[in-house]
Amino acid sequence: MESDFEKVYQRLLESRGVVFLLGGLDTGKTTFALELLKRARAAGVSAALVDADIEQSTVGPPTTVGLRFTDDLEELSRENLVAADALGFVGSLHPREHLLPLVTATAKLVRRAREAGAALIVVDTTGFVAGIYGQTLKFFKMDAVRPDHVVGFERGGELEALVGMAQRFTSAEVVELEAADQFASRSAEERVAFREQQFAAYFATGASRWRVKPTVFMPTLPPEFDLSRLDGLVVGMEDGEGSCPGIGVLEYEPSEGILRMVSPITEGVRGLRLGSSRIDTEGRSKGPVTLRQLFGTE
Repeated sequence: MESDFEKVYQRLLESRGVVFLLGGLDTGKTTFALELLKRARAAGVSAALVDADIEQSTVGPPTTVGLRFTDDLEELSRENLVAADALGFVGSLHPREHLLPLVTATAKLVRRAREAGAALIVVDTTGFVAGIYGQTLKFFKMDAVRPDHVVGFERGGELEALVGMAQRFTSAEVVELEAADQFASRSAEERVAFREQQFAAYFATGASRWRVKPTVFMPTLPPEFDLSRLDGLVVGMEDGEGSCPGIGVLEYEPSEGILRMVSPITEGVRGLRLGSSRIDTEGRSKGPVTLRQLFGTE
């Protein structure tokens, strides 16, 4: 007898369009996305993955939304998806305080995939599904992306509100699947280790250091701003045309009173967006910080 998962795979490959995945932590969203993309590849369907899980990133480094076209991959695996074809900077590992940049980055990359001719676009999302903020994030993300299909991975009724929202406020075909039992919950330590591994892999591709002028940031730094407060901060690079070439980490040099950027990206950068996460280039977290804290406006 054909499983529910098999029926959904077949349906999505037949109708195509934008597939939006909903589910809590460790419910199998990414595994489902990869299997669907593999099947699309085997069927000769042009496909793309928009990875909007900013903490446990598959495409691109954490703190970003990543886009990867799969047509040019010899083998489709998590390892081969790491290098992004395009990025959208969010600047945080936690969606709660960054709903707007997460929604706009996701919408921008879905639009880019559409414009490039991808027939199937799979949008993987964070496991942040609870409470007012979780509902708000998913509502506006669906509103901006306008998916053709929403697939919810249900576990213990945690998606009831979001599934109802998708049914009432979008024109998408909404399907619910029971989250597979084989996806054991990862510990907080395991999630941190994976995130640090993804950061470290990004900066291991040949990071360079160069001096950064205090005038290139968004938000703009006020006069007499203490540059040491930016030490270790993740920043997003912007090319002035709406694209993010990559991310970097700021280093403050106290003996000279200057900032340096550490990044594997050295070209196509016109401005830097301040993030809300501090790390070192080995990917180890140095703690979050809000823009209010940075600018002393709390």
